[in-house]
Amino acid sequence: MKTSLDCYPCFLRQALSASRRAGATEDQQKEILLHTMDQLAGLPGDATPPEMALQIHQQVREQTQNGDPYREAKEQATRQTLSLYPMLKEKVEAASDPLETAARIAIAGNIIDLGVAESYDLQANLERVLIQELAIDSLGALKKALHGSSEILYLADNAGETVFDRVFIETLDRPVTYVVKASPIINDATREDAIEAGIHRVAQIIDNGSNAPGTLLDHCSGSFLGRFHDAKLVIAKGQANYESLSQELAPIFFLLQAKCDVIARDLGVAKGSIVLKRQNLSDPNG
Repeated sequence: MKTSLDCYPCFLRQALSASRRAGATEDQQKEILLHTMDQLAGLPGDATPPEMALQIHQQVREQTQNGDPYREAKEQATRQTLSLYPMLKEKVEAASDPLETAARIAIAGNIIDLGVAESYDLQANLERVLIQELAIDSLGALKKALHGSSEILYLADNAGETVFDRVFIETLDRPVTYVVKASPIINDATREDAIEAGIHRVAQIIDNGSNAPGTLLDHCSGSFLGRFHDAKLVIAKGQANYESLSQELAPIFFLLQAKCDVIARDLGVAKGSIVLKRQNLSDPNG
């Protein structure tokens, strides 16, 4: 998905937020913002939002020497969601369609996105997503794909969201490889975050060799690319994975909330919509 001009103010907000989380001085914050504006001025027309976000957060880390500005926020999100885990399991076990409920729970976890917003109401969001109509509903296609797949490649998004993913994975009844970032970027999940959420109990955890938001394939390791291209079923969580993979001819199911106007417009849905979208293998843009 190409970067929209509407993304530019969000990039600047993200640069300022990240620099403050990293403990940047006023002078450093100004320098980071000016550097971001210079990068935006030269941004190629076909660049995806995660490519720009990667540059911003690399600059923040270099300026502040803080390798993980979102560490505390990630730990807090994981603690909060782990406290909800028993209740989430009860909802799945009591559901008439456990897979649908677990998928909705996974989508609900996508609200934990500090690249988009500084705060969120997790409980209210969960209650909404459990009953909200799917704006794009490929659940039937996902069920069919599961029947034809012996294993699943699951592309993670954010820390804390990992607990909601765990509930979904426990419902899939297939071996799952859970893919995290190789090192910290925003509040995206790393191996450490996934283990804190208990993912290692239900899936194999690997990293994609990259610390870019989403899944920028030209930044990923050869070992991950081999798995990605061989996968018969890929579940990709969150906006950044959609932004970076929406052009790829691959057997992907995107699970996300359309938290901004740009994503909503690209998907053809209203902002705030919940989405379970199968990639169109004949034409990803169709």
